[in-house]
Amino acid sequence: MLLAISTLILTGCRGSGLDVHLVRSATAKPGNVAVYFRVDQSDGTPVGGLKVENFRIYEDDGLISEFESKQTILNPKVAASHYTLLLVDMSGSVSKSGQSATVVEAASAFTEKVEKFQRVGVYAFDGSTDLYPIVPFTNSGGAAKGGIKSLAGFQPRDPSTNLHGAVVKGLETLRAELSRADHPLRFGTLVVFTDGTDHAGRVSRDQMMKAVKESEYDIFAIGLGAEISEREIGEVGRNGTAMAKDRESVKQAFDQIAQKIQGYSERYYLLSYCTPARAGEHDVRIEAIAKSESSERRGNLTYRFKADNFAPGCDPNTPPSFDVTKGDALAPTKTADEREKETAKPKSARAQAASRAAPESASKRPRGSSATSSGNKPDTSVPKGEEPENREGAAGPKVEPYNP
Repeated sequence: MLLAISTLILTGCRGSGLDVHLVRSATAKPGNVAVYFRVDQSDGTPVGGLKVENFRIYEDDGLISEFESKQTILNPKVAASHYTLLLVDMSGSVSKSGQSATVVEAASAFTEKVEKFQRVGVYAFDGSTDLYPIVPFTNSGGAAKGGIKSLAGFQPRDPSTNLHGAVVKGLETLRAELSRADHPLRFGTLVVFTDGTDHAGRVSRDQMMKAVKESEYDIFAIGLGAEISEREIGEVGRNGTAMAKDRESVKQAFDQIAQKIQGYSERYYLLSYCTPARAGEHDVRIEAIAKSESSERRGNLTYRFKADNFAPGCDPNTPPSFDVTKGDALAPTKTADEREKETAKPKSARAQAASRAAPESASKRPRGSSATSSGNKPDTSVPKGEEPENREGAAGPKVEPYNP
């Protein structure tokens, strides 16, 4: 299928209460147009539950009839993977204090909820340098809930708390797992549960804060007890936190974060329609309308696409093929360690031959042309919370197996 990727004009417009943000758009013959986007209120609150009738499509300022366009909302899962990594503190203060059963019960309820709309992986940490995989990311429904029961018998190898190091490695592990996901658009969430501050001192607070700041994922944190303050837990959970002062409120705190993640998941939409255009470039505006008993909020996104050689016969239910080399969801940039390893690798014979041939090829280019002048150079920025396909794959951090 011939694919023509739309050229972004404006990623989103704030207006009348809704922020509609374009993640990716794609067009394909005979006349398919698909748009993957998210909808939030102007204060950042996710807006889920919108139906196809809540969207209006305009091409070149003219409203497209929903009967002519056959517009529909596809299941976003056909184009995107959403992963949540739950990182559980099982240091001595949790595992040796009789709190394990409470944590397991709360974490089990959390995974049961989140597994309905995302893949969930569960890892534990203590005072040592490594994470312990409890439940791997899997397609099997209920797998995380069942496997998490093994936490009840967890015995820490180091009773201290390596919170800073666990957050850094948790983000690295999430990135590595997403690189192997099924879909080109990839979104990650890290949830950290802890009952105390970092005592191990293996990784500094500044190193952790740098990793959190630079991460493209949503990060939530749950704090238990009086040892850790709301300020400390807020440094980890930049997208949201919940505090449990005692055992009885642990489940409530987990539920609160589960609801936030559900809202973040349900704000994404995949709108597909059949364009009446048959040639040329066209400006498209999609208007989202969210109504309630007391108010009506609106917002728009705009973009441009080419309809060269389009024709009748479009089926809007056809899953789109998104280009992962342009736009919001790019292959993740390599870490400094990965770049250093690549630089140290000896070139293959083929790579050496290509390198020698490069000057000759460049000399044969017409005047005024360059490797980037055709507009094919991919944008290398990666927005927060959005992780696309990594064609190279990614090596994850060291993760110690846990055998209860």
